[in-house]
Amino acid sequence: MCGRFGLTRPERLDLQRFGIGELLPLVPRFNIAPGAEILAVRVRDGERCADLVRWGLIPSWAKAPDIGNRMANARADSAFAKPSFRNAMKSRRCLIPADVFYEWQVVPGQTRKQPYAVRGRDGEPFAMAGLWEYWRPRDGGGEGIVSATILTTDANTLMARIHDRMPVIIDPRHYNEWLDARTPAPALRDLMQPCPSEWLDAYPISLRVNNPRTDDARVLEPADPQD
Repeated sequence: MCGRFGLTRPERLDLQRFGIGELLPLVPRFNIAPGAEILAVRVRDGERCADLVRWGLIPSWAKAPDIGNRMANARADSAFAKPSFRNAMKSRRCLIPADVFYEWQVVPGQTRKQPYAVRGRDGEPFAMAGLWEYWRPRDGGGEGIVSATILTTDANTLMARIHDRMPVIIDPRHYNEWLDARTPAPALRDLMQPCPSEWLDAYPISLRVNNPRTDDARVLEPADPQD
């Protein structure tokens, strides 16, 4: 799964790589939790754009937006079939830039879990695969909400010692394919495989990350797993 992530150096995003001309001003985020606004690169009205959306997908048919609280992640192996995700999977895919995500490892004999920070080995931002939806209240009143979910897949060799799931990370060479609504399902399934372990580094961090209000560089400091 992917329950927290960060975009700590937004100024390092390569706009050309994402195919966008400009980027709205962003502040560094170190500990983004579901329900927060996240940056998503998507196609809107035939144009590629990057804007802020709510993390936690709200299907267009939902009666109320609080369903999004349970939909921060979507399993890649079932997203084509699940009613909550299948329409978005066909034509509303997005890229969610990040430069770190967090996962928690079960510690034998302990009730607490050990958090890990996972970053790109090259230190650069990467893009997680996402889906987005537009939800409007049924009574026509109030503002519509654009929301998104992060797709997850089986863990690669590096991540398997920490957790059995990880976010889908899209190879930059395939950004266009992922965003193109015409890309066939078999090709999309190929893109949703675990990324190579050598792309990533993982290290233990302190329990500071457990508090979503702690959104600063301290959450990235390495820690002894026994602390």
